[in-house]
Amino acid sequence: MHASKSKKITRAQRVRLVRLPLAAAICLAMAAPAFAQDTVAPASSTTTTAAKPAIKPKTTTLSEVTVTAQKRTENLQKVPISINVLAADQLEALQVQNFNDYVKYLPSVTFQQGGGGIATGPGFATIYMRGVASGGNTNHSGSQPSVGVYLDDQPVTTIQGPLDIHMYDIARIEVLAGPQGTLYGASAEAGALRIITNKPDPKGFAANYTVGIDQVDHGGIGDTFEGMLNIPISSNAAVRLVGWHEHDAGYIDNVAGTRTFPVSGISVSNADNCTPSATLQCFGHARKDYNDVNTNGARAALKVDLNDDWSITPTLMGQQTISHGSFASDPVVGSLAVTHFYPERVDDRWWQGALTVQGKIGNFDLTYAYAHLKRNQEEQTDYNDYSFWYDTLLQYGAYINDNSGALINPSEYITDRDHYTNSSHELRLASPSDDRLRLVAGAFWQKQKHDIMQDYQINGLADSLSVPGWPNTIWLTRQMRYDYDKSVFGELSYDFIPDVLTGTIGGRYFRTSNHLYGYYGFSKGFSPNSSYGEAGCVSPEQFGGSPCLDFNRRVNESGSLGKVNLTWNITPTKMVYLTRSEGFRPGGINRAGQIPPYQADFLTNLELGWKTTWLDNRLSFNGAVFRETWNHFQFNVLGPNGLTIIENANSARINGFESQLNWQASYNLNLSAGVAFYDAKLTAPYCGFTDAANNPVTYCPAGTINPQTGHAVSGPQAPTGTQLPITPRFKGNLIARYTFDLGSADAFVQAAVVHVGERTTDLRLVERSLLGNLPAYNSVDLSAGVQKNGWSVNVYVDNVFDKRAAQYKFTECGVTKCGAHDVVPQYPNGQVYTGFSQPRTIGIRFKQDF
Repeated sequence: MHASKSKKITRAQRVRLVRLPLAAAICLAMAAPAFAQDTVAPASSTTTTAAKPAIKPKTTTLSEVTVTAQKRTENLQKVPISINVLAADQLEALQVQNFNDYVKYLPSVTFQQGGGGIATGPGFATIYMRGVASGGNTNHSGSQPSVGVYLDDQPVTTIQGPLDIHMYDIARIEVLAGPQGTLYGASAEAGALRIITNKPDPKGFAANYTVGIDQVDHGGIGDTFEGMLNIPISSNAAVRLVGWHEHDAGYIDNVAGTRTFPVSGISVSNADNCTPSATLQCFGHARKDYNDVNTNGARAALKVDLNDDWSITPTLMGQQTISHGSFASDPVVGSLAVTHFYPERVDDRWWQGALTVQGKIGNFDLTYAYAHLKRNQEEQTDYNDYSFWYDTLLQYGAYINDNSGALINPSEYITDRDHYTNSSHELRLASPSDDRLRLVAGAFWQKQKHDIMQDYQINGLADSLSVPGWPNTIWLTRQMRYDYDKSVFGELSYDFIPDVLTGTIGGRYFRTSNHLYGYYGFSKGFSPNSSYGEAGCVSPEQFGGSPCLDFNRRVNESGSLGKVNLTWNITPTKMVYLTRSEGFRPGGINRAGQIPPYQADFLTNLELGWKTTWLDNRLSFNGAVFRETWNHFQFNVLGPNGLTIIENANSARINGFESQLNWQASYNLNLSAGVAFYDAKLTAPYCGFTDAANNPVTYCPAGTINPQTGHAVSGPQAPTGTQLPITPRFKGNLIARYTFDLGSADAFVQAAVVHVGERTTDLRLVERSLLGNLPAYNSVDLSAGVQKNGWSVNVYVDNVFDKRAAQYKFTECGVTKCGAHDVVPQYPNGQVYTGFSQPRTIGIRFKQDF
């Protein structure tokens, strides 16, 4: 039951200081003798100016896009990495406020939500890049993510997944596709996504605010309030204060309905006009627009030039998101509807303190980055489906009684709490970027903690069936998880022919550790012969009020990653590069303690890319072709009792093509397009079990004995050549923006079209057939705006044709448990939920700059 420039190439110089005291870092900064130009980027180049934004000059050439993907400020066209960038003006014109808003414009990125009874709303997305996705259950304490998400220099990816940060006062989003193991290490196996904020600017006072309102078809009314202040304190210091409130209207209805449990004959109803009886229990939670969201947050940043040599930038940021209801619907009830009986609510709140110190030691640039993130998620979840299907298929309700022995309503609900803490330190040094031979060296240290409490409750449950000390609790997960990552890395670049041919070699040595201990399972009265839970206790020691410890395990791993790059600047405006890079994701302990640990998986990338500019800087055409090999990849499955099991599957290969085109057709018209084609397939079968050494089995024809069960199998669950799930073979977008004069004001109209191809839902063929595929879809967004004298008004229509775009599917208790049994006529394949894109939304936003 229940995350280089061709000449001045890369150098993410992370010298990661292991537990460097902050006071020591500040003292070092003040004592050093030379001026420090920002290693990541000076404020003037990494931030939008604090002064009132100037109207963009009308030009027929493309604007230069700067990025800091390789830990220094560079022109995007000079960086030999496949990077997709959404700049501040694009984010604003596309009405981007959260993850779902911007991911559709990133061809290399897909995502999945839901599974195993976890919530499906904001903050619960699992991000994938370049088809590196095995699907399976995305539970709350599974594998670490294969894509790293960063806020400036600091990681914001918890074990559950990344923070869903409100997109306001953001300079840009950088998406680095492909393994980023050398510079970003663990959990950037398939790529990295960086959110770059605007920084304090001492050049002058600035402020702005935004108000907006929107109407969701089939739903309610939402609103947004945002504000920013940039206040110079002196000629060398400034503070930037940002705050936001967002209310997202609900659009999924909790429809009134009744469900009867076959063993006890007891029915439950969520209707408001329900009259309780001996065989009918009333909950009264039916309502329209069930899935509303309220988000409030703030960010405060201070930048101080301590002297001519050193600067320090502390930042404090926090956000709380409270959501209700379900964000996936039951198509049997309706396309935007469910019938749920118990309260559903998520309170996701987090804060992060960060510190960046920048300067010089001799002629070397030094950057120290520290971050401490705390995230608390508290959830209430309806788990009635699980109980119904287990009762219907396995007579589960026959075991559920009260203290008198009478059968009771067996339906469950979950109260859970996940507390995450992530502390990280990074120290990096880099030699001058204009040297012919350039060196970057760094060290990194990170500690993640996950405090887990999941309480599965049945009202009126007998004391003898309840977990001791937890009334009405049929199952308890009370565990603590620690993940450690220590690494050193370096990159060496040499200009064989200055300004023409550059070679880079890089490497990273890492050591990781995963420690998991605690209690999970039933009481001894409910499951007297279990190898876990109270019956399986191995130590009388208690953790967090649990009856005992039923497991305490640790796994350590170490290894190295490499990178080789050759960049050829054919002309000043045309560059090609060839890269071989590696990424990895750490292994760990299964939450089901009796299951063997899962091992690290590795991704190797061979890529040929190009960055070109044409027509006198009016047209840019960038792209890459690549082949990635994914070895012993981790696969999360929902096992017995709905408990996530992580195992290593065999290998897969992803062949791909990515391209971005940007054309300034005239000073009025800009066209941009992005496409991604992927062929992602297994290169060895997935048999569904491992050998005695916990390695994937590579041969399992019908009749092979599964050593874990002792039973013969009917063949591989996914044969060689099976397409990997979640990622479409093709994803693309086209954005056209036309600007014009409207009297003395500047105006624009914009159209954005997104196409996402058909996707499969699971790696395993049986589960895939029961869940069904995710159909291809097209989405159109329109917007228009007027700007004059510091104020602007934008109107927009998202999902113009109100398409029901299926984005993910899941069941609460495993497909083969909740499906494959034609015993409930309306659910021939089991009860499968589908998460759809938001219906057509019409809105208006007003912004004023001071």
